[in-house]
Amino acid sequence: MELMITPWLAEPGLVHFLIVSALLLSLGLMAVLSRRNVIMVLMGVELILNSANINLIAFSRYTSLSLEGQMIALFVIIIAAAEAAVALAIVLNMYSRFNTVHLDEIDSLKG
Repeated sequence: MELMITPWLAEPGLVHFLIVSALLLSLGLMAVLSRRNVIMVLMGVELILNSANINLIAFSRYTSLSLEGQMIALFVIIIAAAEAAVALAIVLNMYSRFNTVHLDEIDSLKG
């Protein structure tokens, strides 16, 4: 029996990338809005940024734009790396001060 591959599964197109991007965006939003752990919230923000990168690169590939989408995606990756470093420093500071990384248990703004 020969395996039949449907034509829409043969080569990924723009719609496939948009579906993956929408799934990443929804998972990231769910993590940001529902979790109370700071690390999980930061992971949700990273998922949202990766979703934007997939959109930028997919539209750059499948439209008549030149390399603008890829350059913007590169800048987003650089900014996300800097954001992750700063966020990790903030999380370490929160843990050393409050001995927890849960947002519900941190209720003091002054040191």
